[in-house]
Amino acid sequence: MNRAHDDLIHLDSKARRKLEDQRRMQFRRAIEDHCEQRRLRMELSDYPELIAANYLLSSKAVRRKTGGKVR
Repeated sequence: MNRAHDDLIHLDSKARRKLEDQRRMQFRRAIEDHCEQRRLRMELSDYPELIAANYLLSSKAVRRKTGGKVR
C-alpha cells in the first residue's frame, strides 16, 4: 500500500482525487458484483434442477460447436 500512497503524494490534488475516486468506484463495483453473484447463487440453490438443466444445455451447445463429445 505504501507504493500506491507514495505515487499519490507526487500528484496534484485534482489528479489525486480522481485516482482515489476511480479506486473507490472499482472497489464499489467489485462489492456490488459479489453481492449480485451471491444473490444469484442463493436463488439457484432453491432450484437445483435448474442448475442441472443449464449444465446439460450448455454441454450440448459446446458439443455442437466442437463437433464432438465433451469430456
